[in-house]
Amino acid sequence: MGDFDGKRILVTGATSGIGAATAEAFCRAGCAELIVVGRREDLLQEKAKAWSDKYGCDVAAVVLDVGSRPDIEGITVDHPNLFDVDILVNNAGLALGRDPLQEGELDDWEAMVQTNVMGLLYMTRAVVPHMLQKGSGHIVNLGSVAGRWTYPGGGVYAATKAAVVKLTEGLRMDLLGKNIRVTNIEPGMVETEFSLVRHKGDAAKAKAVYADTRPLRPEDVADTILWACSRPPHVNVQELVLYPTDQAHVGQVHRAPN
Repeated sequence: MGDFDGKRILVTGATSGIGAATAEAFCRAGCAELIVVGRREDLLQEKAKAWSDKYGCDVAAVVLDVGSRPDIEGITVDHPNLFDVDILVNNAGLALGRDPLQEGELDDWEAMVQTNVMGLLYMTRAVVPHMLQKGSGHIVNLGSVAGRWTYPGGGVYAATKAAVVKLTEGLRMDLLGKNIRVTNIEPGMVETEFSLVRHKGDAAKAKAVYADTRPLRPEDVADTILWACSRPPHVNVQELVLYPTDQAHVGQVHRAPN
């Protein structure tokens, strides 16, 4: 999957799902140092230790809410070198609720916008100056097929992921000629805690999302991220849409009982 010797990598939302799979994949691929960011301290510390023990990589666990500007600004002052990385994976994100827009919960909307959009912006703003100083780097944003094609009850979440599309495109333009690559990975259905969070802990509803079909696994997306990051320096994967074979489009999923 490419040589990441000497690379310092930061992955947000690394406590579970795509973030955890990506962090572990970078460890397995031999990165020099891995910084994993998340909000659940016990789980984050547990995973960081497990990866370090298993692969021998240097893993630092940082408890941080990427959507909190004061938290980002505070940690930047206390640990100025934290954001001096070669690769940033902006993975932290969530969906909340499936209500029609006219019945949506304002708290849910604010949480999605704050994490999916502002969190990505805060982290990117903290990292890019270091990459500019070094004259190299790679930023990988985790978008979604919902950023291109919306669906009923998902308008606000889709809007946040559409913002990721535009922010990725804009950043790529702003960094033209600076030798910094910018990539947007847009997965379809992936079986993670995503649906459990969206349905606020309702396990039955979450399980139904993936019933009788073969969704992507977090490891599939992690493999794709590492592939994009391991291209030759003159190659930038601007955007990549990733569907499971059993999904043709948003809301169009083949289901067949096993």
